[in-house]
Amino acid sequence: MPEILSKDIQYIKGVGPNRATLLNKVGIFNLKDLITYFPREHEDRGKIKNICDLEDGEEALISGFPTGRINEVRIRKNMLISKLTVRDETGTCQITWYNQSYLKKSIRQDIRYKFYGRVTKKYGRPEIMSPVFESEDANKNTGKIIPIYPLTYQLTQNTLRKIIEEGLKEVNGQLEETLPQYLLDKYNFYDYSTAINQIHFPSDFDSFNKAKKRLVFEELFSMQLALLSLKNKYEIKKPGIEFSKDAKMSDVIFKLPFKLTKAQLRVLEEIDKDMESSKPMNRLLQGDVGSGKTVVALIAAYKAVKSGYQATIMAPTAILASQHLETFQDILKNSGITCELLISGISKKKKEDILKRLENGEIDILIGTHAILEENVKFKKLGLVVTDEQHRFGVRQRSTVVQKGNNPDVLVMTATPIPRTLALILYGDLDISIIDELPPNRKKIETYAVTKGMEFRVNNFIAKNIEEGRQCYIVCPLVEENEEIDAKSVMEIYENYKNKIFPNYRVEYLHGKMKQKEKDSIMEEFKNGNIDILVSTTVIEVGVNVPNSNIMIIENAERFGLAQLHQLRGRVGRGEYQSYCILKYQGNSQIIKQRMKVISSTNDGFVISEKDLELRGSGEFFGTRQHGIPEFKIANLFEDIGTLKVVQEIAMEIINEDPLLEKKENIKLKRLVDDKFKDRIDI
Repeated sequence: MPEILSKDIQYIKGVGPNRATLLNKVGIFNLKDLITYFPREHEDRGKIKNICDLEDGEEALISGFPTGRINEVRIRKNMLISKLTVRDETGTCQITWYNQSYLKKSIRQDIRYKFYGRVTKKYGRPEIMSPVFESEDANKNTGKIIPIYPLTYQLTQNTLRKIIEEGLKEVNGQLEETLPQYLLDKYNFYDYSTAINQIHFPSDFDSFNKAKKRLVFEELFSMQLALLSLKNKYEIKKPGIEFSKDAKMSDVIFKLPFKLTKAQLRVLEEIDKDMESSKPMNRLLQGDVGSGKTVVALIAAYKAVKSGYQATIMAPTAILASQHLETFQDILKNSGITCELLISGISKKKKEDILKRLENGEIDILIGTHAILEENVKFKKLGLVVTDEQHRFGVRQRSTVVQKGNNPDVLVMTATPIPRTLALILYGDLDISIIDELPPNRKKIETYAVTKGMEFRVNNFIAKNIEEGRQCYIVCPLVEENEEIDAKSVMEIYENYKNKIFPNYRVEYLHGKMKQKEKDSIMEEFKNGNIDILVSTTVIEVGVNVPNSNIMIIENAERFGLAQLHQLRGRVGRGEYQSYCILKYQGNSQIIKQRMKVISSTNDGFVISEKDLELRGSGEFFGTRQHGIPEFKIANLFEDIGTLKVVQEIAMEIINEDPLLEKKENIKLKRLVDDKFKDRIDI
């Protein structure tokens, strides 16, 4: 990255320490962040429209003279309404502002002004409320195509535009090209400098579209190259383990107390084939909540052990690891396989014993948490590594465990459904298996979206179920109040349920800021039926089987993504009782209602993830912290799926011919991948 681009944001003209703090909130720390903080849309404020042609609901630019002075009406102490009539050659339009007392002195009748805003028509007369305006000879905020940026509290569009203009002046003539010439020629792309300038302040919409096309291509292309390079690194390593054909998965399948689904059997066939080949397995196992991924991991571990190797299963929480241990011990009890649990809470003496037996090869399957990553955890002959809930464990952690064996097979499991087309592209470093059906005994979770008016009925419903011996989760989005976000906190909701609504029931709370030991203890109590209502943040999303819990209430459901709501809902419906998920939401916007309708009408995680992507776009859906992919600044995975497919093909061609991007013509690509993904890729 050129030195100029790493310049601290506070030293850009017009910024300073206070504004730098605001810019930091939206991820702008240096000059590079600033010029790649792309607009979310553009408004065409270039074409002046006659007042007589204005239409209700449109955004329009008019030009005219004030017909008189501004008329002010004070409705109450803190509400001042200012009204002005302006005229052009074809008619008059009323302009309205709220609490803008300074305008009375600053608008003159002898000057022609331009006004841009949304038109409403009352009794056939047009009105524009709180428009952007300036004198006719000014062209700062009207008279051209204007970028609109995602904002943070206290940062206006005008301020951000001025800062970005200053940033572009600073880099003028100093931006290095990031794509090789053969790609620029092939696709008739703008050079990088032109694309950056035209994406912010386009000459016209054709120039904007051309700039966007190039930048979307580059963003998706660099991601694809990085993923394929990663996969390549795995595959050009020494060969993997060829597990024995005599260690048959069917031996354990026939002993299971239940029947596997067709999808589970198909996935096991893919895993079996991988394990018996000399190529190291790097497979992503995707399956909806409750689709039976754990038993698939168990059968793969059985094959590894019966071939003379050890296996390890890494879970994100101690409670989930303990649950896996119970399942494994129960199913493998008569197979001569030893399973052990390694979590941070065990005694020093027990840990020392486990580590010794593991190194001696007396433990066949080690199940645990991050504790497995510690340096003193040594295996005698590690053959299979399984990570559960993949987005909690990144590439680095995965490779830490892999290095404890001699190129072992890797199975990565996730309950986050991602549309298959995207999964193939996003997880370019892994082969993919999907369990796309649920076991036949799983009851559909009845889901209802309700507003505040239904609270009394919802509370009665909770009470009725608790009286029948069931338990309930209450999930909320925040741990404590945040001034900028109007959402209830865990503590506030907990106090309300415990002291006011359900003083006769046992109510507890759980959130991510608690110590792991505390969280595990509360979860254990809930699992054992000693807590009736558990108020929690999303820390229960990757959780425990509590078959007796059959109700989940989600507060402020509009603040969650559909995929996350679906994940949370999967915490109930794990027992014999009919289960319910009640989504309490606020707001009347069309998109909120649409999202609530989607989640209420289907239990299919893949359908939901497609819809989530469509309604929210990729930035939020893939919340990069969760999936570890560097944030998409301009690409939208739903809209740009066509480009995604194109770049995947090109990236494959390039990596096949030049696996390490060493050829002269690919030097820029090597730099691009390193620059975008160094120390950040964590998939």
